[in-house]
Amino acid sequence: MGEKIKSWLKANKEDIFLIFTIVAVALIGFALGRISALRENKFPIEVQSASIMSPPAGEKKDSKIVGSKDGTVYHLANCSGAKQIKEENKIYFSSQEEAQKAGYRPAANCPGL
Repeated sequence: MGEKIKSWLKANKEDIFLIFTIVAVALIGFALGRISALRENKFPIEVQSASIMSPPAGEKKDSKIVGSKDGTVYHLANCSGAKQIKEENKIYFSSQEEAQKAGYRPAANCPGL
């Protein structure tokens, strides 16, 4: 009986090594996952949105509302509609209320308004 087992092990040693390697990697991955879950020094992840668009020259840094001299709608400064307005035609507002008092309405295609 021992000879049959030895000959089978010799004939299948590559397959046995592959199976052993897969099981070992799975166990190590599981153990690392458990260890990371047990860490007590966890901290919450905070996601903050940031505008990658730098304000044009002459724009107040706190100005986030943009309208066109010839238009009737206002956009957020990082909205695609605001980017289409030529710089010389842009009007900047410090708030939505200020834009509405000037006769502008929110742009329908600008998310967040």
